[in-house]
Amino acid sequence: MSSDEQPRFQDLSRSRPPPGFRGRSGFIVLLWQIVQQTLFAWSPQPAYGWRRMLLRIFGAEVGKGVLVRPTARVTYPWKVKLGNYCWVGDNAELYSLGPITIGNNAVVSQRSYLCAATHDYKDTTFPLVAKPVVVESEAWIAADCFIAPGVTVGAGAIVAARSTVIRSVGPASIVAGHPAELKGHR
Repeated sequence: MSSDEQPRFQDLSRSRPPPGFRGRSGFIVLLWQIVQQTLFAWSPQPAYGWRRMLLRIFGAEVGKGVLVRPTARVTYPWKVKLGNYCWVGDNAELYSLGPITIGNNAVVSQRSYLCAATHDYKDTTFPLVAKPVVVESEAWIAADCFIAPGVTVGAGAIVAARSTVIRSVGPASIVAGHPAELKGHR
């Protein structure tokens, strides 16, 4: 593309996050990134209380008995709600540009990615659009899954390993595949 050619589909030079999109100042975002890369990530495996405290300090709603592994990553903790006794596994990513809620006794297994934002591809400025992700109580997101923006995984549902979930999943459903399809019920 020559420098004088106008973009047809997306002009990233004009892309800006909506006002207040991060939910905190740039300083707080940077401070969280530093804390997450050091005090959070370097904490010993059994230091769950320490990591719960750090998440709470930065505005996350964290229930009792929550287990978040030190290699888990949270983009904006102030947009995250973790229910009682939920688990977030190693290298799980809570891409919380929008709200993410994980219910009581729910599991997000290792390397799974919960994505709470997308872009409006119909607008050439390619703006960010927050869409909440909800994992209801007693649901299990198995290893290495992708949960798309705006998806709710119903209470007690199971998302099989390496699945891609682009539509909401009903309660007690078992889904698998790319995209995930109903395979049965609990």
